[in-house]
Order: sequence, then C-alpha cells, then structure tokens
Amino acid sequence: MKGPRETDFAYQAVYRYLSGLIGETVSHTRMRLPSLRELAERLNVSISTIQYAYSLLEKEGRVYSVAKSGYYAPPAPAINTLYSSNDLLESVYVNARRPGMLVLSGDDPALLQPIDSPLLLLERELLRQYPRQPQPNSQPCGELELRMALAARYTASPVRCWHADDVYIGADLRGVLEILIAVLGLKDATVVIESPCDWGILRLLQTAGVRLIEWPLRADGSLDREHLKDLLETEPVRLVMVSSGLNMPRGSQAPEENRRAIAQLLQRHDCWVLENDCYGELAFESEGLRFRDLLAPERLIVFSTFEKIVGPEAPYGYLLSRHLAVEWQRHFLLRAFRLSPIRQKALARLYSNGRIDQHLQLLRRRLKDSKEQMTQLLCERMGDTLQIVEPEGGATVWVRTLPRVDVREVFQRLLKHQVVIAPGELFSLQGLHTQHLRLSHSFGSDHDLATALGLLGDALRRASIE
Repeated sequence: MKGPRETDFAYQAVYRYLSGLIGETVSHTRMRLPSLRELAERLNVSISTIQYAYSLLEKEGRVYSVAKSGYYAPPAPAINTLYSSNDLLESVYVNARRPGMLVLSGDDPALLQPIDSPLLLLERELLRQYPRQPQPNSQPCGELELRMALAARYTASPVRCWHADDVYIGADLRGVLEILIAVLGLKDATVVIESPCDWGILRLLQTAGVRLIEWPLRADGSLDREHLKDLLETEPVRLVMVSSGLNMPRGSQAPEENRRAIAQLLQRHDCWVLENDCYGELAFESEGLRFRDLLAPERLIVFSTFEKIVGPEAPYGYLLSRHLAVEWQRHFLLRAFRLSPIRQKALARLYSNGRIDQHLQLLRRRLKDSKEQMTQLLCERMGDTLQIVEPEGGATVWVRTLPRVDVREVFQRLLKHQVVIAPGELFSLQGLHTQHLRLSHSFGSDHDLATALGLLGDALRRASIE
C-alpha cells in the first residue's frame, strides 16, 4: 500500500478496496464495515488515510457513520429490487445509486462543466517538478500555496482581509465542520440556521447534539429580520448560520437591503456568525455584497468546499477564521487529515493562473441554460400543479406543489418508474417544506429529463386526486 509512488494517494487505494468490499455483498440489512484501526493495521496505512477514504464514500452516500459504533454500508438489495426505508434520506441515497435510475434528486453543479482534465494535467506536471521526499514537511492545515490562494481570493479590502494563517483545509466538508463544532463547543448549544438547509449539514449538526432552531426564509426569499431578532433576544444563541448570498436548495438571494438589515442586527448581538459559502460562486449573475462584506470579522467564520465548482476530484472542505488560531491548529493536528500536497498545489495554480475564473464563467452559463430549459418544461407540463421558485444560481430548482399532496407517496410512486426525487422535508428537521421538492436540472439527456418530468407530473396529479 505504501509503494514509492503511492504514498500521497494511498486514500485512493483504500477507497477502491472499500468499494470492492461494499460491492461484494447483496443484503437486505445494513453491513458493518471494519473499524478505522482494524483497516489501518490490515492495509498498513495511517488511520487518517482510512478516515479520508470513508469520508469520500460517506459523501457519495455509500456508507454512513453511527456515533460510537462505526461505519455501515446501507442495505444493498438486488438490482431489480426497490429499496424502502423509514429513513427517507437513506432511501433517496440507496435508490439514487441503483443502475438505471433517473436521478432528479442530485446536486452536482461541476459535473455539467468538468475541470478535472486541467487539474490532473497540472498535477502530473507538478509531480515531475517536485520529486517525492521520504518524509515531506507536514502541513496539517493544508498546503501553504493553496491557503495563500484562498486568502487572496477572499480578501476584499485592507480591513476585510485574510492571510494564509487564517485558512484551514481538511479532507472534506464534513471533517472541517466536525472540527468547527468541537472548537466552538456547539454540543448542546443553540444554533439558528436558515431553512431550507442542506441535509448533510442538518444531519451532521443533529448527530453532534446541537440544538437547532430553523429560521425559515420568507416566500420572496428574504430573511425574516423580526423573527431573528426575537430569537436573539429570547434564546441563548451561540451561532447563526447564514448563506453568503445564494441560499441553496432554494436557489434564491435575499435583497441587498435585507442582508444589510440582518448584518446590522447580528452586529449588536454576542454570537458567532457562520457564513456558508459552498455556493457563493454559483450565482448566475453578480451576487453583490456577501455577509462577510457586511460583518466585522471578530465573530465571523466562513466555510466552503471546492467540490461544487471543481467536482469530486477536489472534495476538500475549508474554513476561514481570524480567531481561535491555537484551537484550530490543535484540532487539525489531532485530526491529521492526509491530503495530497500535489493536488492542493494544482488547485492553487488553477486559482492563480485564472483557470478557475474561466471555468466558472462557462459553468454558470451552462447552469443557467440548463435551468431555463428545466423551468420551461416544468411550466409547460406542470404549471397547474407546481409553483416554481426561479433559481438565481446552482444546479437545482425548488418547487412547491399547488394541490396539497403527500410528497412521500409521490416519491414512492416515482421509484416504481425508476425516478428519484428529493422531497422538501429532507431540508428540515422540524417538519417544514413538506409540500416542496428539490429537482436537479443538470443531469442526463433531454429525453431523460422530459421523461422524468412527465412521470413526475402524472404522479402529482394522481396524488392530488386521491
């Protein structure tokens, strides 16, 4: 496993090994996977390498973790057998990965306009430039060149500036957020979070024992200032999580005046502000001021991932913070993420030579074209059954069913036709958005899309009649 040309990419070999292990068994019950320590001894690699490989599989929905128990592979029924579970999220994950399914539940913007070829080409060039060292200098918070590139990208003025020492890079977004929960002491603390919110973030916070209060967006996409004011005055709020500008899955942006009012309110209260910037560069048009442009940096932390704009070849998560440096460094050292320095250098070069900006221009254009095609088809085929929130960015469309229907029933009906959707209740822990759906507009062929939407329309009409 530790051959002369494999050390930096050992996680890839572990990932392939685990993929084979998962694929060996067809079972109607979940399969417990080997522990981190057991696999590290079996494969002769570090525990952090095993953890990184598991995190990639978890991101793909092929494994999931159970606190104090370990990692499990979801039940893997025979190919021609539909999978049903009381856990809606698990059911979405498993069925979306069955062969032959039309997946309307995904959210992978980068797949529409990949940048993997330039990334891997740069990586090969860098491997020739940087001969391997037996014991390379450890950079537990990420490669310095990439941290410098990110700091420069986020710097907006001499006051709102960032330095490499303010940037921390981890194996994936989940690992970075787990460190954030530990450093800020969020277990049993009260956190206010925009709703709807990404299901991965919701489940992570829930598992960590965080007390979540959802802060629903208004129908026009604006943030409810009075609701937040009440929460800040009546609850022991430790942290408020906001989108940098583009809220996903809704795909809308709060008006700039509304954002300014929220920022002014947050400045008057002693709580951390966590800015979710995962989709910050995927707005179709200029996104205007972000919360980090409006808030003093004393209580501000920003987190994001490369995956939404680069793709699965760059699963790393990162955060920016000008405070708690000793605690961040200690936790990143304890976690000991094993990241490829060469791939990080290649990413840094894509930023510094302007390739990321060129890529983003093409990606936004393709996403916008794909969105327009999708919304046109939705209006033509389901204008009487759906209300569409016009997306301002991203790779999905947020819709509300006009007749009141059981969306779970619609989900089950579509599975029988090999179509997977994402019911809105996945994006809330408090029973919100039960009449909503998130639909991907960046998948498959035009024929597949038209077919899937036709089946969705039929399922909605049947559910509304019954």
